[in-house]
Amino acid sequence: MLLSWLHYALFLLVTGYALSLFYQAVNRRYAYIKLGKTARKPPDWRVRAGELLTQALGHTKLLKDRRSGAMHLVVFYGFIVLQFGALDLIYTGLSGGEPLPIPGRRAFGLTQEIVALLVLAAAGYAAYRRYGERLDRLKRGWKPAIVLLLIGALMLTVLLSLGFHRVWEGLGTSAYAPVSSLVAGAAAGLTPNAAQAAFFVCWWAHLVVLLTFLDYVPQSKHFHLITAPINLFLGRAEPVGKLSKLDLEDETAESFGVGKIEDFRRDQMLDFYACVECGRCTNVCPASGTGKALSPMHLITKLRDHLSEKGAAITSKSPWVPAFASSFGSAHSMSAGADSASRAGPDWNMEADGDAVTDIRPTLAWQRESWAGSNRKPEEVSLIGDVMTEPEIWACTTCRNCEDQCPVGNEHVDKIVDLRRYLVLTEGSAPHEAQRAMQNIERQGNPWGISRNDRARWTGEIGGIAVPTVKENPGFDTLFFVGSMGAYDNRSRKISRAFVRLLHEAGVNFAILGNEEKNSGDTPRRMGNELLFQQLCADNIETFRKYGVRRIVTACPHTFNTLKNEYPEFGLEGVEVLHHTQLLDRLLQEGRLIPSHPVKERVVYHDSCYLGRYNGAYDQPRNILRAIEGLELVEMERARENAMCCGAGGGMMWMEESAGKRVNVARTEQALKTRPTMIGSACPYCLTMLEDGTKQKEADDRVKARDVAEILELAVFGAP
Repeated sequence: MLLSWLHYALFLLVTGYALSLFYQAVNRRYAYIKLGKTARKPPDWRVRAGELLTQALGHTKLLKDRRSGAMHLVVFYGFIVLQFGALDLIYTGLSGGEPLPIPGRRAFGLTQEIVALLVLAAAGYAAYRRYGERLDRLKRGWKPAIVLLLIGALMLTVLLSLGFHRVWEGLGTSAYAPVSSLVAGAAAGLTPNAAQAAFFVCWWAHLVVLLTFLDYVPQSKHFHLITAPINLFLGRAEPVGKLSKLDLEDETAESFGVGKIEDFRRDQMLDFYACVECGRCTNVCPASGTGKALSPMHLITKLRDHLSEKGAAITSKSPWVPAFASSFGSAHSMSAGADSASRAGPDWNMEADGDAVTDIRPTLAWQRESWAGSNRKPEEVSLIGDVMTEPEIWACTTCRNCEDQCPVGNEHVDKIVDLRRYLVLTEGSAPHEAQRAMQNIERQGNPWGISRNDRARWTGEIGGIAVPTVKENPGFDTLFFVGSMGAYDNRSRKISRAFVRLLHEAGVNFAILGNEEKNSGDTPRRMGNELLFQQLCADNIETFRKYGVRRIVTACPHTFNTLKNEYPEFGLEGVEVLHHTQLLDRLLQEGRLIPSHPVKERVVYHDSCYLGRYNGAYDQPRNILRAIEGLELVEMERARENAMCCGAGGGMMWMEESAGKRVNVARTEQALKTRPTMIGSACPYCLTMLEDGTKQKEADDRVKARDVAEILELAVFGAP
């Protein structure tokens, strides 16, 4: 009887202590998150609930990598099933050997044993992926192994406990208990008392491992078990291409953008603790893959570490419980590797890497070596400079491939833009090329600084076809918003001319703004210049209203995204915004354009990030190409949702790449692997980058880069 009471008391003491540690760990991190700004408006629960179900329960993003997705699926649902077995096992140990009276006991037991074996196998496969295959994106070392060891220990203690329980109770071999029957057979020589003792040893081992796992979860990347579902539910309900609006008229604001960790919103901070460090984001990042400093995974983990360290200093509560688990008071920063800040790229010997098009290893190595502890206080560590270096902040192309791959709903790009906003609006700091582009846009309405009065000069180069302005054709149905690239860039003007010929052929009643058109503001906004963006946005919307615009079409996905997703927040209402491929696809379906001339080309299509991932327009460009006789459409390995960026987004079109391999060269190499005669695009930025890429690869004599409108022009009118 005394042993029984000691057993119960010790159970309550150990379990209660573990639960108190768990509460402290979670509560302290919640206190750190509360240091941030108020979260954005409450989500539409109907939209977010659906997203939560498909991603958390359906594993839609995890299954983009089928092998690791299937492994995680087994572990995820296995743990849910095994929680019922854990309750049964704990009850058995507390009741003196009597299991829970569960209906269908034999089927329940069989399910538990099979699932335990599956989870054990999945954990073994996870270890093989990390330490055997040694995937570049996965961290190695002792920390990632802890959870795998805990999972393995949990499964083994369950199966051993069940086996010793059979010997204790004198149960025979059963097909409904295949694993525990094998264990019982191996321990058949034990007396009932010895089997009972062995059962309780395994029972206590299982309980201790389970509670250790419980307390380790909130203090590790496995906090995502709790935070990921919340993060997915609180995620954006708005289009992914829409950046948050800054209130520039707020006279109480001391700064704009994010200059310290507390400037992030609370829902953004939740991302830090939701990250599982799977490396999928970094694995697809064009900056990471070409040897730049930026790694989206390390962006999140460094911000998490900094928040934990600074939050602990502010609240005087260590993130580690019990307190002796780790040191408290020191801070991490990039200062340890500041002298090697340019190494992520120049150290990459592309010749030595053979056929490698992209390689994330140099960036990962630099991040790992540079992020180190110091004797500095957390309050002395600067968010920009010490945590996130400027080369990292300016390396982002805003392609959002990281977010498309993230299984826990983290939003990386918005954080980078917020950091840029602080640099540009508060510090007045930006790379020289970026400053020049923004100054030119402010003065002349285009990044080159060409006279704003030359914006409509391209219209005189179409061989007699009239391109009316809104003043000349006040009854127009469709406004062709040409954009700065389409109006000023010599190569992109050919796209504008081809599109106008097709509009004219289809009988579309269109007009342009001519010299009244201004830059859409996409470039300055992605560079962090929210002030300039809002000025351009207000001017363009006023012009649209002046001429009663009801439908806009543009050949630039960046302009398309800005007009469609961001302008409505500033007053653009009741206006349909189309990309030129969407309109051309519609005109083909209506029979208003007839591609009667064969185009005998092998075309590989490159998906623009701002058309595809931002706005889901993957099929329209392909529909156009498939409608052309003689054209063979092929796909790159990285296509559609996982297409790699051309390297021009986020203002990078106007900045030089000084580290590693050029992104456009890497993307061109991916295209050339399909042996095309033509690379198709639906974005003037992409076309420029890919055309430059073919020149650098000395393939421009055999592979041409063309916009979809130019290819359709060949099919409709024939070769000139």
